[in-house]
Amino acid sequence: MRIFGLIGKSLSHSFSPTYFKNKFDREQIIDAQYELYPLENIEEISALKNTQANLCGLNVTIPFKESIIPFLDEISEQAKAIGAVNTIACLADGRWIGYNTDAFGFEKAIQTFVDLKTRKALVLGTGGASKAVQYILAKHAVPFYLLSRTPKKDSKEITYEELNQNMLESHTLIINCTPLGTFPNINECPNIPFEFIGDKHFVFDLVYNPAETTLMKKAKAAGAAVANGTSMLENQAEASWEIWNK
Repeated sequence: MRIFGLIGKSLSHSFSPTYFKNKFDREQIIDAQYELYPLENIEEISALKNTQANLCGLNVTIPFKESIIPFLDEISEQAKAIGAVNTIACLADGRWIGYNTDAFGFEKAIQTFVDLKTRKALVLGTGGASKAVQYILAKHAVPFYLLSRTPKKDSKEITYEELNQNMLESHTLIINCTPLGTFPNINECPNIPFEFIGDKHFVFDLVYNPAETTLMKKAKAAGAAVANGTSMLENQAEASWEIWNK
């Protein structure tokens, strides 16, 4: 039996197990199963590596997409450029190789909703998912502001308090890469001035549980079009499966 799985924290409501179970049933894949591997800290990955002999691949979620990198034997050029890994191929020779399928997942999803050539963006959050989003926006030459609660010095990051009417009205693509609003903390929401959002805006919330977050509800009430992160996750999951089955 080939074992695949997900590492991260707070995994009980994760998307991946159900997605892959349904995929295995639908496609009659009988030699694979998908497990959850919750970790309190990234150092626990070493024990997992040593005890799971049939482990063939892993997905990586919050908060380990960046901290996993030193524990890998290799990472792809794209993952290196992004600075984050969300997919690991666990090879028979013992090597673990890191990839980033978030970038592919986001790029394919966002292009079904908006024409990137016509947009300027606000990227909320600076973690691993944000790095993949920034990579794709840069690829398509989309100007963007990067918002952080704690901006790094000498960086392009700005605080939420610095976000003003002019910025918000001219940047009509808003992408939430933070976990704010994820179940069970469904009332949480990034602190942006919704009074400056209107029908020209598109809000893409990478959160997928609940299906409609507080951010999406508030943006929709202000007239914006909205979508959650389900399509991005489906895209990145399929890309992960292709990597594991090369």
